[in-house]
Amino acid sequence: MSDRPLIRLHPGQERRLKFGHPWAYSNEIHMQPEFRLMPPGLPVRLEGDDGWRLGCFAFNPHSLIGARLLDREPEAVIDAGWVRRRIAAAVALRARVTDGPFHRLVHAEADGLPGLVVDRYGDLAVLQANSAWAERMTPEIVAALIAELPLRAVVGRNDSPVRAHEGLTLEVALLHGEDAGAVVEEGGVRFGVDALAGQKTGWFFDQRRNRDAVAGLAGGARVLDVFCHVGAFGLRCASAGAAAVTLVDSSVPALERALAAAAENGFAARVQARRGDAFDLMTEAAQAGELFDVVVCDPPAFAKSKKDQAAGLRAYGRMARLAAPLVAPGGFLFVASCSHHVPVEAFAAVIAEGLHRARRGGRILATSGAGPDHPVHPHLPESAYLKAQLLQLD
Repeated sequence: MSDRPLIRLHPGQERRLKFGHPWAYSNEIHMQPEFRLMPPGLPVRLEGDDGWRLGCFAFNPHSLIGARLLDREPEAVIDAGWVRRRIAAAVALRARVTDGPFHRLVHAEADGLPGLVVDRYGDLAVLQANSAWAERMTPEIVAALIAELPLRAVVGRNDSPVRAHEGLTLEVALLHGEDAGAVVEEGGVRFGVDALAGQKTGWFFDQRRNRDAVAGLAGGARVLDVFCHVGAFGLRCASAGAAAVTLVDSSVPALERALAAAAENGFAARVQARRGDAFDLMTEAAQAGELFDVVVCDPPAFAKSKKDQAAGLRAYGRMARLAAPLVAPGGFLFVASCSHHVPVEAFAAVIAEGLHRARRGGRILATSGAGPDHPVHPHLPESAYLKAQLLQLD
C-alpha cells in the first residue's frame, strides 16, 4: 500500500482533469483538516470522487491552485533523477527550436515543471520558483541545470509577486557560482543583463521574433521605442540600419543600460533617450508634430489581476490612441500586451478603437505571441500570455 497521501476531489470536479488539465483548484478538493498541516509542495496522489486515478500532483493547502500535475503515474518517484529528465527534455527542445544559448529554457507547466521558469544567458541561468513544489525542489533543479549545461552561475530571482499566492517569501540570491553578470546576444547586438537587479529574470526573450519582424522594417527609419526598458526593440532597429532611434522609459537605470548598450554596439550617435511617463511623452511629441516611421509600444502588464482587466483594456486603448498620431503615413506601429488577464480578442478590439479615435486607418500585418521557447500547455491557453499586433497606418 502506498504511503503517498491520497487527496480526493469533490463529486463532479474531476471531468476537467480527466481530459488533461494540470491544475485542481482548492475549492474542488475535498479538504480534510489534516491536509492543512501538510508541507506545501508535497507530492500526493489525486483521485476523483469516483476513484479515477488522476496522477501525482504537488499539493499546496494554502494556494488557490491546490494541486499541480507532476506525473500521470500516481506513484512516480519525484526525485533528483525525475527533475533531471525533465530539465534534459527542455534543453533538448531548445536545441531544436532556437539558434543559440540565449532563450527561455523552462516554461513551467508546458515543460512539465509546474511553476518553474528558467532563462538561459549562455553560461548563466536565472530561475524563478513560482510554486511551492519548485521552491521545495530548488536544490535538485539547480543540480540538474549544472549537470545538463556548462553553467558558471545560477541565480534565483524569486521576487515575483505570484509567489505570495503560494505562501512563499520574496528573495533574490546567487544559488551557484560567484558572478551573476551576463550578456545576451540577439540579432548581432550585445546587451548587458543584470540578473540580480533587472526586471524579472533580466531579459524578455518572449519578444525575440517580434523584434526580428520590427527590425526588418527599420532600415533608414526614424524609430520611437516606448516603454523601451533596456532598449531591445530600439537597438535591434539601430543595428538594422535605422537612421535615428528615440528610447522612452520612466526608469533611469533601464535607460542608462540602454544607452550603454548603444555605445558598446556603436550606435550611440543614432540613439537618444527621453525619461518620463510614456503617455505624457507621447502626448508632448504629438503636440510638437513629431513623426516616426516605426513606433513600438511594449508596456509592462496593465492588467496584473482579473479585477484589473477593464482598467487595463482602457490603458491599452489609450496607448494606441496616443501612439497612432506619431506614426508617419505609411509607417508601422507595433503594440503588445503581456497581461494574461487580457484576451487577445479584447486586446485587438481596444487597439482598433484607439486607432479609430485617433482617426487613423491601416491594416494588421501580423498578430503574434511568444516564440517556440515559450511553449503553451494545451490545456492552459491562458499561459499564452503575450499578444502583439504589427500594423501599417495610412
